[in-house]
Amino acid sequence: MYRERSAGVAGAVLWTSTAPADPVPTRVLPDGCLDLLWSSRAGLLVAGPDRTAFLSNGGPGERWVGLRLPPGVGPAVLGVPAVELRDRRVPLADLWGPRVTAPLADRAEADAATVLIEVAAYRLRVAGGPDLLGTRVAAALAAGATVAATAAEVGLDPRGLLRRSRHLFGYGPKTLARILRMRRALALARAGVPLAEVAARAGYADQAHLTRDVRAFAGVPPAALLGG
Repeated sequence: MYRERSAGVAGAVLWTSTAPADPVPTRVLPDGCLDLLWSSRAGLLVAGPDRTAFLSNGGPGERWVGLRLPPGVGPAVLGVPAVELRDRRVPLADLWGPRVTAPLADRAEADAATVLIEVAAYRLRVAGGPDLLGTRVAAALAAGATVAATAAEVGLDPRGLLRRSRHLFGYGPKTLARILRMRRALALARAGVPLAEVAARAGYADQAHLTRDVRAFAGVPPAALLGG
């Protein structure tokens, strides 16, 4: 069972999930986000930004609580560049040290959601808030702007945008743009828009281009994700 709601912190989403008695792997698609996690089996963890789909294998009855930090927000909360966490799942203690995380882990056993929200809000205050450049870049790319137009809009040259994007998102702006376009396309498809029209509206050359891009990131074609 999976649920999510607004966390009230910098656009973050709080989600909860409980694995069934006979769990099957869950395909988690790239989204440019970092997640602060608590697992009833593994404790406090961090999920970095993925470049390809991650197959999550929870144990029977395992409970998860996650705080999904929007693209560009994670480094301010976690204190490390996103690129250092790319395609990784690591214990939070590896980043902050056990002296900091042990009390949090104890509290999370009783109320993980509150712990994740409070610690993220506190660290954002200490950091002076998220880097607003990340918000601007992610919003422009999510709206379909080109990388060149986005760089011009935020006043950076291509190298500068690449460097800042790797720090904020874990990968360059071209990769982030492709990931956000894929998610935009899948949202249209789930709303019932035919795939040929999805491809045109999301900015793909054609439906075959859409299928190749989705397969590159998700590991399966669109039909497999849409139940078709």
